[in-house]
Amino acid sequence: MNQTSHIETGKRVVDQEAASLEKLRETIGEDFSQAVDLILSAKGRLIISGMGKSGHIARKIAATFASTGTPAHFVHPAEASHGDLGMLAKGDVALVLSNSGETPELVDVVAHTRRFQIPLIGVASNPDSSLIKQSDVALILPKTTEACRTGIVPTVSTTMTLALGDALAIALMEHRDFTPENFREFHPGGKLGSHLTKVRDLMHLANDVPLTSASSDMSETLREISAKGFGIVGIIDNNAHLSGVITDGDLRRNLDGLMEMRADDIMTKSPRTVAPTALAEEAVAIMNEKQITCLFVVDPSDNKVAGILHIHDCLRAGIG
Repeated sequence: MNQTSHIETGKRVVDQEAASLEKLRETIGEDFSQAVDLILSAKGRLIISGMGKSGHIARKIAATFASTGTPAHFVHPAEASHGDLGMLAKGDVALVLSNSGETPELVDVVAHTRRFQIPLIGVASNPDSSLIKQSDVALILPKTTEACRTGIVPTVSTTMTLALGDALAIALMEHRDFTPENFREFHPGGKLGSHLTKVRDLMHLANDVPLTSASSDMSETLREISAKGFGIVGIIDNNAHLSGVITDGDLRRNLDGLMEMRADDIMTKSPRTVAPTALAEEAVAIMNEKQITCLFVVDPSDNKVAGILHIHDCLRAGIG
């Protein structure tokens, strides 16, 4: 097979899967809404099960639900028959995936839900299958052929199942007004976590913040800069509002007669600041734009200094 044939095959598969998603979109209706309501009403957890390729999809869907505010677990149907049925209890809702709807390994899971009156959402392509007939809410996948020439390798069907699971998870997420900050609570590590890190998560507080009054002499100002180690000091007025900053650069530019001056004689007025609730990435962008290494954090509610953020704090957190 030449390179052109490889490319044509790739495009054909993507086209076929894209077409299947269009068909799936048309099937989303009242049953989908009932499934969302059923999960919302659960006092327990969402238990998701599937065998083979459907099992792999079920694991991913469970992870998506869990990270977006819907407590969810994957239960392997073969393990369920050997004790893991105990993970499925009253108050839970079961979401069972099977393209054919006749997967034998799922029989015990389905039977357990019927015995203990656990609501069952079934996902399959055959509306007359055993799974769908037993389900309280049935989500029927549209009839399509798999992407391979033989039509037997789960490809198109698993793509549709995955998309359907994502659609359920996002519908629940939006109903619950799940925020980026909620999302970060479940993703504290890695790039996702760093993208959602707030300035308040990284800033230095209280006694670590270099501050002095506008009337301070240079001896006091220099001691504060040296003691705190940021190479900068914030100048506050009588209301504890930040009125300016003095940096190492300001000191060098005013060496002539420096010790006879007060802080407000050489400070840079109206410095750039950032709010505690701002994303740390926004603070890094400001520091890069202004070519500075520190930002004072000012609470907009009272216009007082809440902390200080150094570029190194952000870099250590993987932001920058």
